[in-house]
Amino acid sequence: MLRTFFIYTLLFIATFSQANYSQAIKTKKIYPLGEKIYEKKCPTLNLEHLHTKEELQKRIDKSSCAKLSKKYKEALFLYLWEVKRSNKENAYEKLTVTKEQKCPVCGMFLYKYPHWVSMIEYNDAKKYYFDGMKDLMKFYFEHPKEVKQVLTQAYYTQQTTNALDAYFVIGSDVYGPMGNELIPLSNKDAAKKFLIEHRGSKIIRFNEITPEVVESLD
Repeated sequence: MLRTFFIYTLLFIATFSQANYSQAIKTKKIYPLGEKIYEKKCPTLNLEHLHTKEELQKRIDKSSCAKLSKKYKEALFLYLWEVKRSNKENAYEKLTVTKEQKCPVCGMFLYKYPHWVSMIEYNDAKKYYFDGMKDLMKFYFEHPKEVKQVLTQAYYTQQTTNALDAYFVIGSDVYGPMGNELIPLSNKDAAKKFLIEHRGSKIIRFNEITPEVVESLD
């Protein structure tokens, strides 16, 4: 079963170099392949205190996965560096909601849209959860209190991300539960890729999100 999956997936990645894999192919094909290789072939590979790609490559070459084919190694490397390692370094816990929680702006049940859940916490310790950054920003502008943190989920990795440091793409062909959205990306490179792949119109930062920007998305 695993061997069949490997062969099938390699049909999709054989013509790409490591540097040229699109994010869509990584997410749908390469990351799952790398995860299966990791779990089946080298689950004890040490991922602690990795600072460079070269360090990771050396550890792979010294592990039980050293004799894998080039394509398998590339899939393993990309999964470990871009997903597994990144998850280990993620400073924020997964944003979770109950089946009873509703977005305070639109009233939608949040559990139906787990990938879009975003949260704002004020200095008075009150937290509010939303079905996307658009509704969160509406609430933010309507309640100008002192904010402790704003958390959202990066589109590609689904990692909880500090919205104040994130990049947002507007005008894309990706829609959230409430239609046009502020699509959160964890870094500038990811935002540029998303902009191209999903025909976005602009990349903005948190402090560039204005009531006018939010209104234009409705």
